[in-house]
Amino acid sequence: MDRDHALNEMPNGLIFKVSTQTRKIIFFTGIFLCATPFVSPAIALLLGLIIAQFTGHPFIELNHKATNWLLQFSVVGLGFGMNVHSALLAGREGVVFTVFSIISTLLMGYLMGRWLKIEKKTSHLISSGTAICGGSAIAAIAPVIQADEKQISVALGCVFILNSIALFVFPMIGHHFNLSQTQFGLWCAIAIHDTSSVVGAAAKYGTHALEVATTVKLARALWIIPVAFLSTFLFKNKSKKIKVPYFILLFIVAMVANTYVAEVAVLSPYITMVAKAGLTLTLFLIGAGLSRNVILAVGFRPLLQGVVLWLLISSAALYAVLHFAS
Repeated sequence: MDRDHALNEMPNGLIFKVSTQTRKIIFFTGIFLCATPFVSPAIALLLGLIIAQFTGHPFIELNHKATNWLLQFSVVGLGFGMNVHSALLAGREGVVFTVFSIISTLLMGYLMGRWLKIEKKTSHLISSGTAICGGSAIAAIAPVIQADEKQISVALGCVFILNSIALFVFPMIGHHFNLSQTQFGLWCAIAIHDTSSVVGAAAKYGTHALEVATTVKLARALWIIPVAFLSTFLFKNKSKKIKVPYFILLFIVAMVANTYVAEVAVLSPYITMVAKAGLTLTLFLIGAGLSRNVILAVGFRPLLQGVVLWLLISSAALYAVLHFAS
């Protein structure tokens, strides 16, 4: 039995029996729509989710690598739309929130994992993804602790499910509490796991919110390095190399060039426009990778850990930005 027939006969009742050619046409139609200015990041994610449930992703084995590269490209491109001075101001304001939230999330995640009796590596990956930057943190820390494919898949599935919810819910909550652009940007960067969903939610809220959220989130992503070192100690494994997120350095270079090089500043609006289109496509691909089987594979206890951690950090961060951020 080939892969396509196996996929179409999965007992989830949601995937239509369509030919490979039809699935590819539907998939590429979705990509085309997401490349237009008429589809927002949230709608792109929803469109990807619909395709995942009803026809399936025809190139699922390439999806993770494609989203990873496209996200990095988009983030670097967004740097061309930002100013160094305002970014430094946002970074300084977010550093206290970042340090406290990362330490508290990792500690709560450890305690919850033990209480729920979740496999240790899976629990640590979920905690790290929640504390730092979602899929990027999981991808960086997984080889350090020698996590297997199932443990990685469970953690990624948990993070991506919650990211999808956050992209729709956070802007509504922000408007309900009348958060300023700065407050919402800080809250997004602290409480939403993945950079793609942080940027998507912040872009929907406003230009300054996008600048604050992206800057704080990328500064937060640098914590992958010390957390990875800590992980080698906790799991007694010193043989694996730690993946450094080099694209963050390119983001800084782009931001500096936009601020100080006049010729670059002229082109920046066009580069930023392409980067935002890339981000929208990234979210479409993430949604298209979340089939019902992926969601069910997460399991109740790991998902419970992820949800409780997310609710705790989101609520605490919202309280903090309401009372201590302008």
